[in-house]
Amino acid sequence: MSQLVETARENAALIIDHIQVAIPEGEEARAREFFVDVLGMMEEKKPAKLALRGGCWFRLGACVVHVGIDPEFRPQKKGHPTFAVTDLDGLAERFESAGFDVRWDSELEGVSRFYVADPFGNRLEFLADGHGLSQRSQHMGEAV
Repeated sequence: MSQLVETARENAALIIDHIQVAIPEGEEARAREFFVDVLGMMEEKKPAKLALRGGCWFRLGACVVHVGIDPEFRPQKKGHPTFAVTDLDGLAERFESAGFDVRWDSELEGVSRFYVADPFGNRLEFLADGHGLSQRSQHMGEAV
């Protein structure tokens, strides 16, 4: 193992700063409805040079989502971000009230979670705060 990898593991120096999901061109308004109106995030102003590309940025606390335009967009059905939330049941109700299909999953023992497709078909996972793999004890996942 390299010294850099060993140091990163010891210091937990590697964190995800933000995630990006893709949407079709011209669909920023629908993205705003989803991320602001349903998820309760706030839109952040993109830097001028990046704003020329389209898309939008959203934040709620330390959770940052960038929505980027992909001219050859195809929804992500397998790869997905996972969001830890304090009121999982309440969020599920908000999704259902907004017309989204909430698919609960119980395959990970002791983890309360569900999946939702955003308005563009991208798979998103939501789980109860404290149930995230990064939040659980390190011995849960044995090193290979």
